[in-house]
Amino acid sequence: MGRYSRLHRIQQMDPHKDYEQIFRWVTEYEFPWDYLQGVSVAFLRDYGVPRISRLLDRTQEFERAGQKRYDDTVLIAHEMVREGMESEHGRAAVRHLNRIHGRYRIPNEDYLYVLATTVVGPKRWIDRYGWRQLSTHETESLALVGRRMGEMMGLTDLPSDYTGFARLHDTYEQAMFAYDPANRRVAAATLRVVTGWYPNLLRPLVARASLAVLDEPLLTALGFAPQPRPVRATVHRALRARAAVIRRMPARPDWWPYRMKPRSYPFGWRLDDLGPHWAHTRDLRPLPDERPADFASDPHPQDRRPPWDGDPAPTGAHHPTEDDGPAHGQGPDAHSSEATEGKQ
Repeated sequence: MGRYSRLHRIQQMDPHKDYEQIFRWVTEYEFPWDYLQGVSVAFLRDYGVPRISRLLDRTQEFERAGQKRYDDTVLIAHEMVREGMESEHGRAAVRHLNRIHGRYRIPNEDYLYVLATTVVGPKRWIDRYGWRQLSTHETESLALVGRRMGEMMGLTDLPSDYTGFARLHDTYEQAMFAYDPANRRVAAATLRVVTGWYPNLLRPLVARASLAVLDEPLLTALGFAPQPRPVRATVHRALRARAAVIRRMPARPDWWPYRMKPRSYPFGWRLDDLGPHWAHTRDLRPLPDERPADFASDPHPQDRRPPWDGDPAPTGAHHPTEDDGPAHGQGPDAHSSEATEGKQ
């Protein structure tokens, strides 16, 4: 298979009809590592909004079990798409996410933003550091997967294309980014998870490199100083050098999709393993296009999966925001007194 063969196949497809297949090729074959880096940056962007980070700070989930929190975020999103979002398993994954979110009351606009970060973040990372830029079809596949996830979560006023997600993302950040001590605490806890993947001697370098790829408005909101210009330049050149090497390598064959091995689940996981311990005690609710009789309370698709069956995590809304008062917008449980959290 030639280096650009899969791209040529994608260009012959209809992104409005084939967006899930295109999305899988992007995340499992063409840009698996880069996609995950973009999602990781999306996590950090959410912490630049005080009412998101304050709730995360209150839950202390990143402080107490940061690796599990990180893995759960990635795996729940993956479970939504691995058999197709309209499959029973995909729907069961969204119901599970919605019952976690249902404990919190969060404005619809905050959900839209965290969803937008998982569409816009990977696109911008890949265009800057990937071995090639995303094509129009690939870009729209990210947006359409994000839109469908938002519909299944019960969100309103969803953008219809990538341009709309990018506009929402940038406009929201201009209005909502602000420093708060909780921002820095949650970001620092997340960086400790990331640096913990490396030997002790490398951890300071990994932390510097992680901060070097962040833009100044985000760093200001998180309470971190920009890295020195030489550090930023070195990290940029290293990532561009990696892209040049990858560009010259053969394409990943169809029989070898990228698979992640979450550190929290070396022996596999069930859908109800994901999320906080109290999640399974909450009732499942039908999705916006379902009736109560359309699903079972304990659907069979929550099967255990071996550790080597974890694929790269696709995008998904992933962060709670801070509001313990009345719900401000629509969400998966908007018909009840509760709305949603995010990033579980």
